[in-house]
Amino acid sequence: MADLLAIDIGNTNIHLGLWHNNSWDHNWRAQTVNQRMPDEYAVLLESFLKSGGFDWDSVGGVAIASVVPSMTTAFTELVRRYVGTEPLIINARINTGIKVDVEIPDQVGADRIANSAAVSKLYGGPAIVVDFGTATNFDVVSREGNYIGGSIAPGVGVALDALVGRTAQLYKVSIEPPPATIGRNTSQCIQSGVFWGYVGLFEGLVARIRQELPGGNEAKVIATGGLAPLFKEHTEAIQQVAPFLTLDGIRVIYELNP
Repeated sequence: MADLLAIDIGNTNIHLGLWHNNSWDHNWRAQTVNQRMPDEYAVLLESFLKSGGFDWDSVGGVAIASVVPSMTTAFTELVRRYVGTEPLIINARINTGIKVDVEIPDQVGADRIANSAAVSKLYGGPAIVVDFGTATNFDVVSREGNYIGGSIAPGVGVALDALVGRTAQLYKVSIEPPPATIGRNTSQCIQSGVFWGYVGLFEGLVARIRQELPGGNEAKVIATGGLAPLFKEHTEAIQQVAPFLTLDGIRVIYELNP
């Protein structure tokens, strides 16, 4: 049986997964490059599929959650040409299984919709999703399972790049906790401000969201994104890390739109 290819296009990376035998065992990441042509991404995707023992015929359907409009166009063309099907493009106007209950639903990113749909289906509300990506997104799911808004902060990497780019004597460091909060050298000082600063930002926003959200004290906090496991080690505010949450949301929505 042909499988679903889920494509999560972010500002920095593209996460692709083939839903095969009820798992995302076959998933790959690529850099988001706006200048790359559909055929170039097709060569890359074909090599990914071959590495798992698959080919274009293995793909039965495609769903895309993208926050980069030009890349949405490129991957739509790729899917039409190489898979021979029309991809499902995730947005607030299709059946997502949840109500996008905000002032301007069309402005909600497809990744936030997918994350909320996955949480509503797989975990239930109320819940707070924290997605550590180019931006750090906080998405709030109500007790009824609907997306009701959230917060957007600069991503940890973006904040570090801005700090280094706007200062003459500071430099890029690894994103990890230093030996102590009080840094004893410049590297430790930067790591302390960036890492523990974001732990404070994260814990503070989660606390404020809980106060405003009906049933907020019961809300599950689910983290996703590349840095989620690292931050979970250093805060009790995260209950669970879900590395494939966005892909799961894409799958959940795809199944609602046969």
